[in-house]
Parts: sequence; structure tokens; C-alpha cells
Amino acid sequence: MSRRVREDLANSILLCGEAETVFFDLPRKDGTMSVNPVVVAVAITGSVPRKTDNPAVPVTIAEQIESTHRAFEAGATLAHIHVRNDDESPSSDPDKFAAVQEGLRRHCPGMIVQFSTGGRGRDPAARGLSLKHRPDMASLSTGSVNFPSIVYENPASLVTALASQMKEYGVRPEIEIFDLSHLHGARRLVEAGLMDARPHVQFVMGVQNAMPADEHLLDILLGEMRRILPEATWTAAGIGRNQAVVMEWALARGADAVRTGLEDNIRITKDRLAASNAELVGRAVDAVTRHGRRVASPAEARTALGLAT
Repeated sequence: MSRRVREDLANSILLCGEAETVFFDLPRKDGTMSVNPVVVAVAITGSVPRKTDNPAVPVTIAEQIESTHRAFEAGATLAHIHVRNDDESPSSDPDKFAAVQEGLRRHCPGMIVQFSTGGRGRDPAARGLSLKHRPDMASLSTGSVNFPSIVYENPASLVTALASQMKEYGVRPEIEIFDLSHLHGARRLVEAGLMDARPHVQFVMGVQNAMPADEHLLDILLGEMRRILPEATWTAAGIGRNQAVVMEWALARGADAVRTGLEDNIRITKDRLAASNAELVGRAVDAVTRHGRRVASPAEARTALGLAT
């Protein structure tokens, strides 16, 4: 960034984690500003945070429905769902997924429901069991990666099986990118006819031992995505203290969506826990507005991501 731009934006410095981050609008890579509405996704629970980390983490089905409803009212139009056992450990119970989906269909009309098929603490053979309930979308990781204390295993056979199930049940995948090679894994699924040529891609940045939150790296990933998956829509998720800054980078580059929520980040500032998923969604909505864009309605979100309205 030039000295002049830094001076012009001197009053826009906010605190993100332990570093000062300048938030600014940038043109898309093609030199134009995106005017499309932005899908705000909320990852409400995840597999890792517990109530001892933040009491606002929704664990029971009732808590998840209530937390998502509040996030929906705050502007979220896509809910990313993990479910938990009574001891807060990750669960693959398809009945739990179905119960959350039923509640969201009732209380959050039009909201996109996205199930996780992630593997942290879950039996690989059970990761696709919930797909029979036909959520709008499901996450799909197209390769393995190191996580803080485990290897997140996604062998090609499992990726193909999950993609096949999603196609069978009419579930649109969101491709989770933890490494450059995972983009090429997604392209192989397109070439095999297991996924259409306009996938929704999410770059996950800031997981310890995996892909770092680095602005230059995001540009490299976007360049490769546009080369091999030119019709893809995309978003980027920053983990922990990286959540706000990665969101800014994504919006500055014309992202189709942003992601927030207690799965990825339990704090609103370095010194204060987030009060709810809705509070984090409110911060995301503010970021979208600051970049001269508006939040997508449920119908607009569905159109943007290639779903039936």
C-alpha cells in the first residue's frame, strides 16, 4: 500500500487480535469494484470450542436453533452446522442434524442450511450419514492437512464417496481449501462429473500447522482458482484472531461471501469474549457496509450460490 493511501486511511485503524490492521476498500483483481450483495455465513458451533471456552457456544439442538435464529435476524443468510454429543464432543448423528435443520427451516425462512462433513473427532464412515436429509449445502474438504494436534484425513477415496453422496442427494458442496493442492482436487471432481463447474470455494486461513493467514497467499490462491475453476464463487474464513482481517481481505477482493461465527473465533476483541454468534454477524455486516456493499437477502444468497429460491 502506498504512503498516500496509508495517510488517507489513518483514521481507519482498528485492533484485530494483537496487531493493528488497516481496513480499506480495494478493487477486485480485474480492476472493478464488486457490487453484488454479500452472503454472510455463520459457523455457529464447530467441533472444538466448548462452553468452558465461551459460554455462548451453542451445543444442544435448542441452543443451536436459537443462536442461529438470532444470527439470522442480525443478517446471516447461511448457517454452517456441526452437532455435538451431550458431553460436547463432535457427533455424526444424522437425527441431530435433521432436528437442527427442521428448526432452522421453521424459524429462519429461506436461510441456507449447510451441514459439515468434517472429520475432527468423527468416524470417516459416518461423515456423510446426514446427507440423506438433503441440506442445501455441505462442506467438502478435498485433501488432507495438518491440524494443531491431529492430521485431518481426507483420502481421495473418501472425498470421492462424499462428493458422490452429495450429488445423489442434490446437496451443493462448499469446497474447503486448506492447501493449494485442494483446488486441484476440486477440479478433478468437476472433471469426473461429481460436481458442477461453478463450485463454491472457501479458503480457510489461520489454522495452526495449516495454511497461514497471509494476504499475498490469498492472492496466489485466487489466481489459481480463477485459472482452473473460473466460474467458482468464493469466500475466505480466518480462524481465531485472523477472522476480522481475513474478512477484510476477502471483501476488498470482491468475495461472494464472508464467514464468521463462534466455530472460528470466540472473541469480539482480544480482551472480550463474543456475547453470541449474532454479535459476530453484526461485525461482519458492518464490514460489508464499510466496503460499499450490502448483505444478501436469503433469496439473493440462494441465487448467488446456485441454489433454488
